Amino acid sequence: MFRQLPRCTRSSLRSARQAQINAAQQRFANSSVSGSSNRANITSRQNTSLIVAVAAAAGIAITYRSFLVPSIKADEGKEDPLSSKTDKYPGIKQPSGQKLISFEEVQKHTKRDDCWVVIDGNIYDVTDFLDQHPGGAEIVLANAGKDATKIFKPLHPPDALDTLEPYQHLGPVDPTTMPEPIEEEPTEEEIRIKEARKLLPPVDSLLLVNDFEDWAEKVLSGTAWNYYKSAADREFTAGENQNAFNRYYFRPRILRDATNGSINTEFVGMKTELPIFISPAAMAKLGHPLGEVNLTKGAGKCGIVQGISINASCSLDEIMEAREKGQQVMFQIYLNKDRKVSEKLLEKVTQLGASAIIFTVDTPWRSKRTRDVRSKVAVAPPSSSDGQTKSKAPLGVSQAISGYQDTNLTWNDIGFIRKHTNLPIIVKGIQSMEDAELCVEHGVQGIILSNHGGRQCDFAPAPIDLLYEMRINKPELFSKIDVMMDGGIRSGADVVKALALGAKAVGLGRSFLYANGTHGEDGVIRLCEILAEEITNTMRNIGANNISDLKPELVGPAGPWVYGNAPPWGGKNKTQN
Repeated sequence: MFRQLPRCTRSSLRSARQAQINAAQQRFANSSVSGSSNRANITSRQNTSLIVAVAAAAGIAITYRSFLVPSIKADEGKEDPLSSKTDKYPGIKQPSGQKLISFEEVQKHTKRDDCWVVIDGNIYDVTDFLDQHPGGAEIVLANAGKDATKIFKPLHPPDALDTLEPYQHLGPVDPTTMPEPIEEEPTEEEIRIKEARKLLPPVDSLLLVNDFEDWAEKVLSGTAWNYYKSAADREFTAGENQNAFNRYYFRPRILRDATNGSINTEFVGMKTELPIFISPAAMAKLGHPLGEVNLTKGAGKCGIVQGISINASCSLDEIMEAREKGQQVMFQIYLNKDRKVSEKLLEKVTQLGASAIIFTVDTPWRSKRTRDVRSKVAVAPPSSSDGQTKSKAPLGVSQAISGYQDTNLTWNDIGFIRKHTNLPIIVKGIQSMEDAELCVEHGVQGIILSNHGGRQCDFAPAPIDLLYEMRINKPELFSKIDVMMDGGIRSGADVVKALALGAKAVGLGRSFLYANGTHGEDGVIRLCEILAEEITNTMRNIGANNISDLKPELVGPAGPWVYGNAPPWGGKNKTQN
C-alpha cells in the first residue's frame, strides 16, 4: 500500500543556504513589488515579463555551463589578478588589500564594449558575455551599470556566476555608495497574483490532478503560465494527448479478493512506490523560487523517480544534494553542437550517481510554441541604440534556451552516449513502432513514447494510441525493452490504462510544474497522493491488486467489442471475416 507521506521538510541543502531559502519562500508567499501608476504599471508589467522570460533563458544556459565548470574565485592564487585592473577605478582599499569600487563608477560602464552589472554586492564585467547571452545582448545592456540582483537571483542557481572567467569578477561594490532602495507600487499582475493566492485553498483540499492546473492559471505569472501551457502551432496534439484516453475503457473482473495489494513496481532497474515518474520539465523556478529542488524533495518523500531536465533552473549540484539517501534520478540530455560539452556532462552525471540517461530525440528542429511566443510578442524588447540585432525574447523562452542543441542527430548517437556512461539509456520521444524496433536493435534499455507534450509537431500521435498500436501489432516488443510513456496523463485511471496495455510506468511533466507553482514541495507530494489513491482504487475495482495483475484483457476501445472495434483479446466477439 502507498504509505502516508510526511508533510515536514527535512532540508538536505547546506545550512548556509537556509537563509536564502527562507527569503525565497517569503517572496513566493507575498509576491514582489514594482511599477507605479496604472499606465506605468502596464509598462512595468510588460518589461518585467520580458526581463523574467529572458532571465529565465539565461538561467538555463548558465545552469548548463555550471553543470560542468568548477567554482572560480577571484582571489585564488598568491596575487590578485585583478589588482592592476581595479586600482585605476575610484574607491576604497581596505586594510586586507581588497578594493571597494564605488557605485558611481559602475554606472559609467553601460556600453556594449564596456558593460558592468552588480549582483549580490559584487561587480561583474559581462562585456565578453553579451554575445553568448541566449536572450540577446540588449536585455543585459538594459541593466548595465545597475544592481541586477532582483532580476538575476530568482531564476539562476547559486553557482551560476562561477562560470565567468576570473578577470570578469571585479570585486565588491562600496556599499556606502549604493542608492537607497525605492519603495515601488505593485503592478497589475502582481496585484492579481496576490489576490489569487489569498483564495488558494489548502493543498489537502485539492482532489484531482486538474485542480492544480486550474489554480496554476490563476496564481502563476503570465510568463510562467504561457511557458508551461504552451504547445506547438494550434495545439491539437496537446489536447489530443488527453482526449485520446477517453477512447479506452476498462473491462472490470469481479469476485476477486481486493483486500491486499501494492502499486510498487520497477522500470529500467529503478524501483518506485508508484508506477509514475516526473518527466523532465524545464524552468520550475518560474513557478516557485526553489524550483526543481521542490520536485526532488517531493519525489524523495513519495518514493518515485525524477527525470532531471538538462534545462533545469537549479544547478545539478543543488538538485543532487536535495535527494534523500538512495533516491534515484534520471538525467535528460539534449546533445550539444559541441560534443565535448556533452561528453563532460555525461561523465559528470554518472559520477554524481544518476540511475539512467534519458536521451530526448523528439526535438530535432525548432517549433512555434504559440502561447509562449505570443506572450513575448506583446512585450517590445528594449530599443537598440547601436544597431545591434533585437533580443530573442519575442521568440519565447523555448526557442531562446535551445540554441546549443544539435539538429544533426542520428542512431549513431546512442553509441556516442554509451561510450561516455555506463548508465542505462532511455530514448524519449518515440512516435512510431518502427523506431521502437530500432531502439531494440540498438540495445537501449528503455523507451518513452512521447511527442514532447504536443510542444513540437502538431498532429503527432497521442502516446496512448501508439501504445495500443504496439500492443496490437508488435506485442513481442514489450518483452524486449521497457516501454514507458508520457503525455496527457491526468488521472490514476489514465495511468492504469497505460499499465494494462504494457507500459512499465508513465510520466507527468506539466502537472508537477503546476503543483510546484501552486503549493511548492507540498503540492508535489499531494499530487502523488492523489494519483496513488486513484491508481489503487481503479486497480482494485477492475480486479487487479498488484501491478503484475494488469493485463491487456482489462482495457480496450470504448464501445462494444464487436467486429472492427474488438481487440485481439476480445474473445468470440473479435473481428470476423
